[in-house]
Amino acid sequence: MKKTTTIVFSFLFIGLGVFSQNSIVKLNEEKTQKQTVTTDVLPVVVFDSIHFAKSSEMLDEELYWSLIAHSLKDNLPQEDREIVLANEIEKLSPKEIIGFRLRTDKLLYDTYTSNLWCAAFLMNDGTTDASSFDYFRCWLISQGKETFYNAVANPDSLVSQLKEGQTNYEFEGFWFVAMNAFLSKTNHEIYAYIDYDTFVTNDENYPLINFTWSVDEPKTMEKICPVLFKKLWKK
Repeated sequence: MKKTTTIVFSFLFIGLGVFSQNSIVKLNEEKTQKQTVTTDVLPVVVFDSIHFAKSSEMLDEELYWSLIAHSLKDNLPQEDREIVLANEIEKLSPKEIIGFRLRTDKLLYDTYTSNLWCAAFLMNDGTTDASSFDYFRCWLISQGKETFYNAVANPDSLVSQLKEGQTNYEFEGFWFVAMNAFLSKTNHEIYAYIDYDTFVTNDENYPLINFTWSVDEPKTMEKICPVLFKKLWKK
């Protein structure tokens, strides 16, 4: 009887050991699965508008121009380019998006010149108001680094950008791509997070232009942009 009892307890002990071992293995498997699932979930980036410091830092220039180049590669209509560019900018951090806006402001500031206004006047069928000139320079930036700097050095080089039948060379939507991307990413307006006390090269501080050309003296325009003048001046 004692022997039989010993055998029964032995089987029970072994059974309990196997059950416990299986339970531990199962728990370890479940734990591993939970860890795997957890590591697969990307952390959510939350924009902290309370502690986010205002920025005056422009986006790296090469990164800036690479985003412009990306929007140009498929030769899309302007409206579609605006969407593509805004989507690419939205992938940046909030500070970098501000940097894109500030880099744009700096380029607009640097091109607020008499000679480029002459080119804008000729290319936009005689439009002379300040808003049109702003949107012309937005268009110029949107054409890429090489076109931009060639035009800064010689506005007449823009003859290479003329298209048959086109009388408007403006890109108003380019002015807003960073603002829209920032709003979409953070649900906040971009201007509240720009340090304008430090960053002063913006449209509020454009210098006074000493115009070297006049509509009343067409020869003055021809002197600045001889090729554009020859192709476009109709009066």
